[in-house]
Amino acid sequence: MKPHLLNVATDAMHSFGARRDVQPDVNNRWHYHAALELIYFKKGKGTQFIGDNIKEFNDGDVVLVGSNLPHYWRFDSSFFEDNGNATADIYVVHFKEDFWGETFLNLPENKEIKKVIEQSKQGIQVLGKAKKALAELMPKIVESDGIKRITYLMESLAEIAHGKEAKLLVSLGFQANFAENEKDRIQSIYNYTINNYKKKIELKEIAEVAQISPNSFCKFFKAKSRKTYTQFINEIRVGHACKLLIEDKLSVKEICYECGFFNFTSFHKYFRDITGKSPLSYQKAFI
Repeated sequence: MKPHLLNVATDAMHSFGARRDVQPDVNNRWHYHAALELIYFKKGKGTQFIGDNIKEFNDGDVVLVGSNLPHYWRFDSSFFEDNGNATADIYVVHFKEDFWGETFLNLPENKEIKKVIEQSKQGIQVLGKAKKALAELMPKIVESDGIKRITYLMESLAEIAHGKEAKLLVSLGFQANFAENEKDRIQSIYNYTINNYKKKIELKEIAEVAQISPNSFCKFFKAKSRKTYTQFINEIRVGHACKLLIEDKLSVKEICYECGFFNFTSFHKYFRDITGKSPLSYQKAFI
């Protein structure tokens, strides 16, 4: 697949970038960059793509994405409706691994931060107490100048290092293939699937979106994403089901059909395969 190379700029007054976004379509495409990205969704919901991992993201989520690891966040359609009440509020920090000097991370006191940066190559979903701590630290990074700006970033990375509940997202062997002639194909497949996953998508249909034959599509998608297209679309469906289960407005059976599953038995099977829990068990953990 060919993610877009994004040049992350910094100004003359800062050694790394930090900003607050209130628009849900910022960098809303499959991309990568040399800088690490630390992102906090104070408000935001949708589908998260990092490497070969797909899951829903929600208010409060914090993620650290490593250097040159392809990613993007697709916000739910409710954020783009004229009369919708959904609003985005996102804090983003971009920093190069060596922005504080080539030898800084080799200091013995920084071995924990160095480990976090190494782990970020697989993408880190920050959870538990560290997630709460970063929800407070991220705005401080964006709003601060001088030494405090760097100090708050170091505190954030230290919180991730000390957290016991962080989750690595991407398969250990994942490698992006940056072939130039495929730069938009994966993006088209992702976009079409997210817009149509509630209905049955035929192989011929999605192959036409990718502009290749059905037989070639199966080989192409497996080679580039390290999973079958069926696995991919079921992960999106289960991710949406998780969100609906937490909202608790529909019955489990209604959620099954709302998410594009046409068989209640297969819904339970795929849900358990992907989350490790039954739909009801998952729901009880949040309600």
